[in-house]
Amino acid sequence: MVNNSEIEPSDPPDISGIDDRQIEAKVENLSFYYGGNIRALDNVSLPIYARQVTTLIGASGCGKTTLLRCFNRMHDLTPGNRYEGSIWIEDGSNLLGINIDPIDVRMRVGMVLSQPNILPRSIYENVAYGLRVRGERNRDILDEGVETALKRSCLWDEVKDRLHKSGSNLSSGQQQRLCFARALAPTPALILLDEPTFGLDLEDTLKIEAAIDELTGYTTAIVVTHSIHQAARISDYTVFMHHGKAIEFDRTRQLFVAPNHQLTSDYMSGKFR
Repeated sequence: MVNNSEIEPSDPPDISGIDDRQIEAKVENLSFYYGGNIRALDNVSLPIYARQVTTLIGASGCGKTTLLRCFNRMHDLTPGNRYEGSIWIEDGSNLLGINIDPIDVRMRVGMVLSQPNILPRSIYENVAYGLRVRGERNRDILDEGVETALKRSCLWDEVKDRLHKSGSNLSSGQQQRLCFARALAPTPALILLDEPTFGLDLEDTLKIEAAIDELTGYTTAIVVTHSIHQAARISDYTVFMHHGKAIEFDRTRQLFVAPNHQLTSDYMSGKFR
């Protein structure tokens, strides 16, 4: 067994020289503190390539979800939390900037949690919610947006004849895909998925993975997963994290086949989880 507490990881991945035209976001020297002084992320730097799927992997408590939630400022909802560093997006904005409205950030960055959090409304209104918040009132545009999002989340064929029925009547797997559709409907530049197949059966897992596989045609995704097999199936790039640090970042195949860091290799081989 590896004693994780005795391992000193290397410096953060070098992201110098990256062509900004290829990326949707770039994390630079990001540290995050819960309650002001409990450090959960330590000087993380990495690129998020445009219209690609990037997975975050690592043992429980390594900082995967903490990092993911920095992208849409969810940590702001708890008083006392603190960021250091930056997350730059393609238009030149710093998502962590003091002059950026967190609500605006969340409109630009969609998120799907590990457990379905559907609204007490119809299937249609669950998906249309983000569009309505943006001020869309045109029924034709709403209809098109709802249909497109449901198709992209692999749910349309199952619900197209009951769009105005309650979303709470769907199975757990369907509810998760409904949340996926709701996040996709406003066409976010970036979508975050935190263990999106947690607790689902194989059939629903494969449907969500199929939906993730289609994301690269129109948006950029960051996915937290505890399954290295899932990361291998769905992602273009992978970040291995340990004790709040980004230990290694590379194309998924390269990182899985020939990792550069011994700690990554130990994790991949199952020496610790």
